[in-house]
Amino acid sequence: MTAISGSAAAITGAASGIGRALAFELAARGCDLALADRDEAGLFEGAAEIGKTSKRNISTHRVDVGEPAQIQEFASAAIAAHPSLNIVINNAGVALMGSFNEVDQAQMEWLININFWGVVHGTRAFLPHLSKQREAHIVNLSSIFGIIAPPGQTAYAAAKFAVRGFSESLRHELAMANSPVKLSVVHPGGVLTNIVRNSRTGSGITDNARRAESIDRFDAIAKTTPPIAAQRIIAGIEKNQPRILIGNDAWLMDLLQRFRPATYWKVLAKRIERMSGQGSRP
Repeated sequence: MTAISGSAAAITGAASGIGRALAFELAARGCDLALADRDEAGLFEGAAEIGKTSKRNISTHRVDVGEPAQIQEFASAAIAAHPSLNIVINNAGVALMGSFNEVDQAQMEWLININFWGVVHGTRAFLPHLSKQREAHIVNLSSIFGIIAPPGQTAYAAAKFAVRGFSESLRHELAMANSPVKLSVVHPGGVLTNIVRNSRTGSGITDNARRAESIDRFDAIAKTTPPIAAQRIIAGIEKNQPRILIGNDAWLMDLLQRFRPATYWKVLAKRIERMSGQGSRP
C-alpha cells in the first residue's frame, strides 16, 4: 500500500473542485502538498485555509497544464520544495459543450492538450523522481466518460478515453519493470464541481439556453460532493487500486456498458432524463 501520513503529494487543478478537496483531505491525514493551478488566488486561499488547522509543508505553484514547459518547471520546483514527494495527482481538466459539428478543430485541440497531454506531460515530468522512492503513486483523472461516450462529448470523451488507455498501458509497464510506482486511473461520475459552469461553448453554438439547460441537468444528476470523491481517491491510493470508480452512477454506467457495449446509450439517455426531470417537460 501507499501510506498517506508522511508522504508529499503534487496536485494539479488544486484551486477548486476535486483537487481542492484532495488537498484538504490529504493535509488532514499528514501529507505535505505541492499545489498547482492557473488560479493563483484560489491556490493561496486554499493553502491559507489548510494552514489554519494543519502544520503541513505546503507550496503553491501557478501552472497551466496546457504548457509542457510549465509542467516541467512545476515538477522541478515541487521536488525541490518536497524532496520526498511520492504522490502525483494529475487532476486538472476542462470541459467543452457542443456536438462534433459545433466544435471547431482549435477548440478540440485546446481541450485534448489540457485533459490528455497535461496528464502525459505531468506523468513524464515526475516519473524519474518517483521511480527513486521506496513507494510512490500516480493518480490520473479520467472520467466515467472514459468508459462511456455520450453524444455532445466527442472532445471530452476522446481525451478521457485516451487518459484511460495511457494509464492502463503505463501501469502494466511499471509492473513488468518491478517499479515502486503504482498507478491508479480515476473515473468519477457526477461530482458537484464547477466544471460545467466553467466549460467553453462550441463555436457553432449560438443558443445560450442550451448552456443553462446543461448546467441545470448536471446539477440535478451530480450527487457526489468533492470531499466524498477525494476520500474515495485516497482510499484507492492506500489500497493501490488500479481503477477507482466514484459514485453509484459511475458504477451503474460501467456495469451497463459491459452488458450492452454498443447500445448502452439508449438505456442511459432515458435514465438521465428521468433523473434530471427532462422527461416531464412539455
